Amino acid sequence: MPEARIPRSFWSYLGSRFCAATGMTLLRAAIAWHVFDVSHSAFYLGLVGLVQFVPALGLTLIGGAVADAYDRRTVMRLAQLPLLACGALLWIATTREAVSLWVLYAAVFSISVSFAFDSPARQALVPSLVPLESFPRAVTYASTAQALAFATGPALGGIAIAAGGVRLAYALYAGLVAVNLAGLGFVRPVREPLERRAPSLQAVREGLAFVRRNPVILGCMTLDMFAVIFGGATALLPIYASDILGVGARGYGLLSSSLEIGALLSAIAMMLRPPVSRAGRALFVAVGVYGVATIAFGFSRAFPLSVAAYMVAGMADQVSVVMRQTTIQLSTPDALRGRVSAVNMVFIAASNQLGAVESGFVAALTSATFSVVSGGLGCLVVLALVAWKIPALRRYRLGA
Repeated sequence: MPEARIPRSFWSYLGSRFCAATGMTLLRAAIAWHVFDVSHSAFYLGLVGLVQFVPALGLTLIGGAVADAYDRRTVMRLAQLPLLACGALLWIATTREAVSLWVLYAAVFSISVSFAFDSPARQALVPSLVPLESFPRAVTYASTAQALAFATGPALGGIAIAAGGVRLAYALYAGLVAVNLAGLGFVRPVREPLERRAPSLQAVREGLAFVRRNPVILGCMTLDMFAVIFGGATALLPIYASDILGVGARGYGLLSSSLEIGALLSAIAMMLRPPVSRAGRALFVAVGVYGVATIAFGFSRAFPLSVAAYMVAGMADQVSVVMRQTTIQLSTPDALRGRVSAVNMVFIAASNQLGAVESGFVAALTSATFSVVSGGLGCLVVLALVAWKIPALRRYRLGA
């Protein structure tokens, strides 16, 4: 079936998503730098991930039920208001030199509560913005915009911190959230959901049961979660930039963004070619490359090599993201997309935040190098186990 034209409203959504993702990664880099600047401790860097994960675990499934019960654009707009307030408050507190670790952790917690409602609605909205035959291409476009944003955010954060201190980074974050909020007003679905149900515990259970019954969806989520828990090095980048590579704030910004620069290059390549049909095989290859690149990054003591290794990890991760998102969304009926997206977001939160906790705590007990290298090896072990236990995911093809 030929692809239908992608509606103009989808491009408005992409602009909004770009601002949201740029702001999120800018803030993540700024807070990590700020926490390490205040504490000089890998343990406290790891604790940021735990503070993020607690509300994600407790509220994201509820956020998914809300996304299936109410207009997803309205849910997203309301979720931006606390994000805007936190950005403004962080700027004010930093300007007045009234910031402590507890203030930073409180901001992280509040922002994570908002993301618990914003993220499921944002993911579930995409299939309603384009004809279904154009959805794989739309996912590639959306992931490209996200990769560009993820590359821009940390780099912009590093430049802002070097030029005007961390308070400038917080001000830029608040501005990006405001633009994102305005852009959501121009987003219009091409079709509305056929069914809406009030949020309830039963609705949450239905989403969980659907994921549990579908080995391909469950395999995608499981592979991503455990591979990133073990293989992620993001939480330790301030240590690598400051203590191991000695490149300072500007180098930290480039190092932080190199993962996403690699993801952007991969996304552009995927945009220029037809959608991958053997999604399962592509997913496994991508996760394997990610693990090997993480090991190389952990051992590197040369800044150019570290940037290159992290870029390769980003290229592999981008392929994984596109394969997973396309597979999960096309395998889920629209009435359940909010709840299934919420389950996926819990897995993603577990991978990112618990990965940060694991990296920080292991580094505190041993060293940053041991934490990163052992994590890359753990990623490869997880890949082998999932390939063995879930053969349906290895064989999965789009449209099959």
